[in-house]
Amino acid sequence: MKFSILIANYNNGKFFKTCYDSIIAQTYDNWEAIILDDCSTDNSLEVIKGIVGNDPRFKIYENTKNSGVGVTKNKLIELGEGNICGFVDPDDAISPNALLSSITIFKKNSSVVLTYSKFVKCDENLVPIEIPKLTMSVPNNDPYFFNCPVHIVHFVSFRKDVYNQTEKMDTVMRIAEDQDLYLKMYEKGKVQFINEAHYLYRTHSGGISQNENRPKSREYFAKVIFNAMKRRNLKTINGKAVPNEYSNSTEIYSLLEYQSSIVFRIKKKLKIFVQQVFS
Repeated sequence: MKFSILIANYNNGKFFKTCYDSIIAQTYDNWEAIILDDCSTDNSLEVIKGIVGNDPRFKIYENTKNSGVGVTKNKLIELGEGNICGFVDPDDAISPNALLSSITIFKKNSSVVLTYSKFVKCDENLVPIEIPKLTMSVPNNDPYFFNCPVHIVHFVSFRKDVYNQTEKMDTVMRIAEDQDLYLKMYEKGKVQFINEAHYLYRTHSGGISQNENRPKSREYFAKVIFNAMKRRNLKTINGKAVPNEYSNSTEIYSLLEYQSSIVFRIKKKLKIFVQQVFS
């Protein structure tokens, strides 16, 4: 079972060496790394090519014009030849057992379409700060699950053949494209949480989710959730009508307010426990 490590780069060549080191240190050796540069304006390509050298496991491509993360990640999945795919940002890194932990699950359970693990929040030098508690198990086969609040996050791996059965990556997306992908995969089978930290997430001023784009991210995520509601043909949520068209994020998030109640959280934990016991 081959694993395609997908790397969308834009002006992150200066951080790539640690990403590269973490990839070649993997305990699972049947992998390829696909790098697609989205017309970087710095010397990223030269730096990355210099680090990779002639290693045939790394394949480097370039967009003909700056196209955004949605288009770039969609192309990366198409370029990958592996059975399993997983995105790694060029300014981040993965643990030595990141691929093996995912592959082991996919080989063992054919009904699992996506795996995800805990991640380590790091500073600009990739020195660990903390392991956020937000990543945890979620219930499967729940039409009202929208990953809000976010529990499915790095390190995510998914079956490419199942991905090809979805509407695929939304190429219009420039933010929250990953959440859109997770919900589409969720609708096709089981997702499984790996209770280990396998992703090192670097926080720095140039990160897309760490700057002035945060409000935009919330808006894009609301659209992702709304699109999922429509794909699932949901008319009401907890007694409230789902709007026919998207108008604003507040309207969408208000539909999910009930999920923050203690009663709902207890029921969710019980559902997860039962699914884990009888799966």
